Amino acid sequence: MRLEITCQDRVGIAQQVFAIFVDREINIKGIDAMTESGQIFVHIPDLEFTQLQDFMPKLRLIEGVIDVKTTTFMPSERERKVLDTIVRTLPDPVISIDAKASVYGLNDVAQQKIASELDEIVGQPISQWVKGFNFTRYMESDEVLPHTRKLKLLDEDYVADILPFTVPGENDDKVIAGAILMLKSEARLGQQINAFNNPKDNDFSDVLVNSTAMRKVVREARRMAHLDSSILLMGETGTGKELLARSCHNASDRGEQPFVVLNCAALPDDASETELFGKIINADDIKKGIFEIADGGTIFLDEVAEMSDKLQAKLIRVLVDGSFRRVDDENEINVDIRFISATSKDLLSLVEKGEFREDLYYRLNVLGLSIPPLRERRQDILPLADMFMRKAAQLNHRSMVNFDNSCSEFIEHYPWPGNVRQLESVILRAVSLVEGDIISIAHLQLPNYTRDHGYLEQEFKGTLEEAVKGFEADLLRKLYPAFPSTRQLANKLGLSHTAIANKLREYNINKKTVKI
Repeated sequence: MRLEITCQDRVGIAQQVFAIFVDREINIKGIDAMTESGQIFVHIPDLEFTQLQDFMPKLRLIEGVIDVKTTTFMPSERERKVLDTIVRTLPDPVISIDAKASVYGLNDVAQQKIASELDEIVGQPISQWVKGFNFTRYMESDEVLPHTRKLKLLDEDYVADILPFTVPGENDDKVIAGAILMLKSEARLGQQINAFNNPKDNDFSDVLVNSTAMRKVVREARRMAHLDSSILLMGETGTGKELLARSCHNASDRGEQPFVVLNCAALPDDASETELFGKIINADDIKKGIFEIADGGTIFLDEVAEMSDKLQAKLIRVLVDGSFRRVDDENEINVDIRFISATSKDLLSLVEKGEFREDLYYRLNVLGLSIPPLRERRQDILPLADMFMRKAAQLNHRSMVNFDNSCSEFIEHYPWPGNVRQLESVILRAVSLVEGDIISIAHLQLPNYTRDHGYLEQEFKGTLEEAVKGFEADLLRKLYPAFPSTRQLANKLGLSHTAIANKLREYNINKKTVKI
């Protein structure tokens, strides 16, 4: 369990906070202090609800403590995971050495090149595998500076950036603790030079942007497109994740290769193995799977949060080393695939609940990008609506139609819960059905919405009493877990204990029906 404690900058406040844990003999596994934001993050063992009820109020009563709440991760945990994932999944070999020129760590590509177990590599002299540079003399020299050298990793030529790093010593002096080797092959250098000389920025021309938020998204996506690491696109349904994924593919060095879309929610377990890996039908007939079809290109995993446990397990090996076997075939096949995934759910939360594999999450989320919902980028709404209107007019073989002023204002301020996809379908239907060349609010076939009152449902059925009872039951179900005592709930809502007890009985709300 992790706690986030927001507090004022006051001498002794941390000591008072930690005294609460000491008094209750709660073991502290880790502490992060964010001095600029005034936050203290504490990692403790999971506690029972009654224990939380005991000491959480005590923390909040400390003078200067502003807020106390649980959080999913410590800042240092996130930073460590991000850095480790980036280094581990880089397409080029990366090796770190200590001050004695022995291997301290390496990423997946470097380990595959050396072809030995990790415990057989770490702690051994780097000179066993890397030739052409005296690392021992380099680390022992009076002035250890960055170098770029041509050397060999085993029998293959590489250009290496050798970057020393320091740690604080006595009297604030910096002490050389080791160095990082970043190796690039001739082939990889050629790819990067081609990407530099032939940028494909125009491959994002289909992504219409006017708002500051989407300009930032596209700017970051352009940078990510030229990398070869996995991308995770996060955003609500209908925000345009597949369009952005396809643009990233087209702008990459894989742009001329296949772009294969895999809907994880629609792939049943009984068919997934054959669909993904292919199958030997007979000696002369082979059914190729998605991984073979996409070799050299990109696979877009749509709604990756819906992927079954079985499919998650099958996917992880392909992500690790790019190899698999067809059904009924003993031969191993190697493929070169980039994965771009999309989700409308909080994957990290699913990882915390054990509903999504943590190792798969970090391999898919090497580069993460959040796409804001349409209601948070209003500058994009009318330009998108105009574009969809022109497309719809062409599809219906009719002259240009227009929105009247009230319709344009309604479209701009409507919340669009279905985002860009909903906007496009509504405009297409309106253009297809309108008899003249002017579209009004009535042609949009949407629930009425005002900025003051929200949705005004035209199809409301039932009586006022039924509506009030429905709202009352929903409210009590939401509040009951936080106020499981009827007296607490009565005090919260300003009603008598008897009245609350009767309502809970009427709506069948109790500890069995509501998870507390």
